[in-house]
Amino acid sequence: MTISMRRLLQAGVHFGHQTRYWSPSMAPYIYGRRNKIHIINLEKTLPMLDEALNFLGTVASRGGTVLFVGTKRQAGKQIREAATACGSPFVDHRWLGGMLTNFKTVRNSITRLKELEEFMKSADRAKMSKKEILSLDRERAKLDRTLSGIKELEGPPDVLFVIDVQYEKIAVREAAKLGIPVVAVVDTNCSPENIEYVIPGNDDSGKAIGLYLEVVSQAISEARAAKQLEAPLAEGDEFVDVEEAGKVMDLSGVLDPDSADQDTAPSEAEEPVEQDKSEEAPPKQVVRKRVVRKKSAQDGAKSAKKAPADTEAAQAPSLDKVDEIVAEVAAGSRSQGGAIRYMHEAGMDHHDIAGRLDVEYQRVRAVLLESASRLTRPVDEEAESPADEDPFA
Repeated sequence: MTISMRRLLQAGVHFGHQTRYWSPSMAPYIYGRRNKIHIINLEKTLPMLDEALNFLGTVASRGGTVLFVGTKRQAGKQIREAATACGSPFVDHRWLGGMLTNFKTVRNSITRLKELEEFMKSADRAKMSKKEILSLDRERAKLDRTLSGIKELEGPPDVLFVIDVQYEKIAVREAAKLGIPVVAVVDTNCSPENIEYVIPGNDDSGKAIGLYLEVVSQAISEARAAKQLEAPLAEGDEFVDVEEAGKVMDLSGVLDPDSADQDTAPSEAEEPVEQDKSEEAPPKQVVRKRVVRKKSAQDGAKSAKKAPADTEAAQAPSLDKVDEIVAEVAAGSRSQGGAIRYMHEAGMDHHDIAGRLDVEYQRVRAVLLESASRLTRPVDEEAESPADEDPFA
C-alpha cells in the first residue's frame, strides 16, 4: 500500500497542536511553526507511515490480530467501520482498565454478553416480566457498547493500532507492560515513549484520521488476501519427480525379492527377441513381453531333457565376466593413477561400468532361475504342462 505526499497535505496531516502544548520529544519530527501552530515534517511522516503499514501487513499475513483503539469522538465511528472492513477487533467507546492485563475478567464479561444476546433471542424471554427483561436489556446494551468490538477476541492481540496516544495512554501502558508492539499516530503534544512504530501526524482532524484508517485497513486486507491466494498443499499431498519415479519403478523388480516382475531384467539389459512376421502383434506392449517370456521359458523347459551335457556346462552360471570387468578397471586404475582418471581417459563413467556389471548379473540370475524351475518340478509334470502356463507364476 503506497500513499503520496499530496494526499497527506490534502488531509491536513501536517497540522500539529499549538506551540505552547508541544512535547520536546517530538522535536525531530517538527518542520517549523506558523500562526502559533507546529507544522509536522511530512518528509519524515511518509517513510515512517510506510514502515508501519509494512509491519501491520506482515503481522496480518501471519495470522496475527491487530486491535484498533480510538475512543475519542472524532475517531469512534471511523474506527468501527475500518476495523469491520478488514475483520479486526476494535475498541471505539471506552477503554476498560485491565482490558489487556486482566483479560481473564474481560473474557467473563464477553461470555456474559453472549449469554444475554442468546437469551434475548430465545423463547424463555416470554416467561419473564417486563421489568426483568428491561433490566437484562440494559445490562446487555452497556456491555455491548464497550465489548462489542472485541467479542470474538480469544486472547490479547498481537499489535495495537492507536490514534491518539495521549487520549489512550492506559491502553499504551498496558501494551507496554505485556510487550505488545504499538503502532500509533503521534501528534506534537504527545510523547512517542513505548511506541514501536511512530506515525507523526495530526490526530484531531477527522479527515486525517480517516486517511490513516483507510490505508491501515487496506494494508491488512491485502496482506490477508495474498496469504489466502497461496494455496497450501493438502494433507498427504507431495511432489514427485517423474524421472526419479521412473527410476525407482525400473529397479523395483531387481531390489524387491517379492516383486511380481522379479524375473524381468531392466530394459537396458533385455535383449530383443525376433518374432515371426506372420504372427499378429499383440495390442499392448506389456502383453507382448509376457508372451515372449512364456514361449522362451517353455522352450527351455522342453529342450532341457534333450540338451547335452556340454550345453548345460556352457549355460552354467559363472561370474568370470564380472571378474574380468573388475580386473580391467583395477588394471586401468593402477596404470592411469586412479579409477576416475582411467575412466576419463577411456571415455567412460561409473554408469558404463555399472551397466556392464548389471548385464552380467542379470544373465547369471536368469540361468539360476531356469535351473531352479527345472529342479523343483517333476519331469512328467513338466512335460504334460499346458502350453500357455506361465512357469514363473
